[in-house]
Amino acid sequence: MKILVTGGAGFIGSHVCKLLAAKGYEPVVYDNLSRGNRWAVKWGPLEEGDIADVSRLQEVLRRYRPAALMHFAAYAYVGESVQNPTIYYRNNIGGSAALLQAVVEAHRIPVVFSSSCATYGIPETIPIAENQPQSPINPYGYTKLVVERMLADTDAAHGVRSVALRYFNAAGSDPDCEIGERHDPETHLIPLVLQAARDGTPMRVLGDDYPTPDGTCIRDYIHVCDLADAHVRALEYLLAGGKTCAFNLANARGYSVKEVIAAAEKVCGRPVLVEIVARRPGDPPVLIGAAGAAAEVLGWKPARSDLAVQIADAWNWMCKAQG
Repeated sequence: MKILVTGGAGFIGSHVCKLLAAKGYEPVVYDNLSRGNRWAVKWGPLEEGDIADVSRLQEVLRRYRPAALMHFAAYAYVGESVQNPTIYYRNNIGGSAALLQAVVEAHRIPVVFSSSCATYGIPETIPIAENQPQSPINPYGYTKLVVERMLADTDAAHGVRSVALRYFNAAGSDPDCEIGERHDPETHLIPLVLQAARDGTPMRVLGDDYPTPDGTCIRDYIHVCDLADAHVRALEYLLAGGKTCAFNLANARGYSVKEVIAAAEKVCGRPVLVEIVARRPGDPPVLIGAAGAAAEVLGWKPARSDLAVQIADAWNWMCKAQG
């Protein structure tokens, strides 16, 4: 059974492709490689193209006749979205609209969408449940919210069912070290901390004056392999006739930036130099998720929730990938 995976050359998408193949599916990656990596496409064909190219998408949909679509293709840097919001509106919203148009016109199939906890903005209560208001405070989160609405409207109009997975901070890497996290530029905390530990360069902490116990932001870190498992479960839920809905993917446990740095020092056995700089616009102080709905409906439970395990997997990949 073929599954079309937009953005399948990226960090999360490639891990999902590996698991899809292990489960007996054939992932067909559709990616323009602007932010993905050709070397990460190992478990099925690569079709190069942009999600804004409706005719190219229709060609691929008609050729492969996939059973479902998994949509990861998006720009995903909060800071960049604040500094240059129009490219996020054009790519994340405009590109997703073109993608859904192609699905409606060429091959109507269910969609698993890579959404984000950034749709919640500054939460009213912690942990965040799916029924909390979605009030994003940065353009990236807003684009994800708009796509969620587009999916709901597309289901109402055309019967294209979907699951939106609002996940918290992706972390870790493939324990087998076949693929892993490599962004240019890198903005995720754990690989930045590990780079600082490896190179002996200062780790820039974006603000230490937040209303948290140690003044630094608190985030809920979820292993990329656990994310992949949830995506495949959401796929199978839709293939079995499941209705359009949304789920949080989280560990219901948060760690501050300083706690992550301390954990990384223990895993690597190296000190991390720290430089405190100004806050980054668009960052909520605390984001911790509740994932009870995913457990109840999808039967999903994180298997690699321990922060030290996530850091060790990322460290092993970094050491292998960069010698």
